Amino acid sequence: MKHFSIFRLLAFVAAVLPPSLSAQAPESAMVIEAYSGKILVAENAVAKRPIGSLTQIATAAVAVDWAAASDNDIATTRITVPQTISLVGGPNPMSLQPGDQLTLRDALNSVLLASDNLAALTIADHVGRQILTRRGKSGDPVAEFVGEMNQLGKALGMTRTHFANPHGMDRPGAKAYSTAADVVRLSIYAMRKNALNFIVHQKDRQVGVTGPGGKRSFFVKNTNELVGESGILGVKTGMTLAAGPCISICMDRDPIVRQKADGSKGATPRRLIAVVLNNPNRFNRVRGLISQGWAAYDPWLASGAPVQDRERELLTVPNPQQ
Repeated sequence: MKHFSIFRLLAFVAAVLPPSLSAQAPESAMVIEAYSGKILVAENAVAKRPIGSLTQIATAAVAVDWAAASDNDIATTRITVPQTISLVGGPNPMSLQPGDQLTLRDALNSVLLASDNLAALTIADHVGRQILTRRGKSGDPVAEFVGEMNQLGKALGMTRTHFANPHGMDRPGAKAYSTAADVVRLSIYAMRKNALNFIVHQKDRQVGVTGPGGKRSFFVKNTNELVGESGILGVKTGMTLAAGPCISICMDRDPIVRQKADGSKGATPRRLIAVVLNNPNRFNRVRGLISQGWAAYDPWLASGAPVQDRERELLTVPNPQQ
């Protein structure tokens, strides 16, 4: 009778508790050809929703932009793990502790390959402090960094995105959301950067951390199962209870070489960006979307790349640094 009562209680709790947002919301997906901006697949692509650690693509992009603008080498710039990491939780593949030091490059590797939340916070803390100092301001360095993430999103046309932290963890009351279309924009921008392009193409990476006991070395493994498949360059996976399983993928094919009217030859580069939000079978789903995307793009290009409605058929991603 005691066990029966416990089971009834558990059933009652399950019945009254709301399901996670990911269980309620349908999948979102988008595929585009990055150079032309041609939209090839769009399913629920502008619906606002959490995106988990796909957020960290923006974190990495802001950090690399800061390093370039301030003439800091990511390979030699050392950053210190702040005390506030205890408030984060989630993946910590390097066993980071407050006071540990590592290079910005190693932190970026752990963030982009292993969705390292603590490394993401450490990057935001360091870069945010540098930005505050340069601006002659005081305040929360992580909040300053997140402000830069939102400024980048605005510059890229991510009008339906708001970042609340640098790692993408679900937080009560935090209004963090994006869309498949906006993650496509962010991914296109990130993959224009050689440093990020190189990092996300790796299957694993050895990284180092220096703490009170000396230097520690770790191998961080890429959670993106598609890396290593033909043409796949990255970019990242993400998953939280609210976001569900998510992925952004970049794939290149050889350029198409064609003869021009004047007799010279021209090459048309080809790159797909495919984003899937909230699909438990995200890897196979994105493989199918990539095939679907190429099947739509190549005939469109061969027919002269016709466009009747630019706003509906093309997605343009500016370069804010130009």
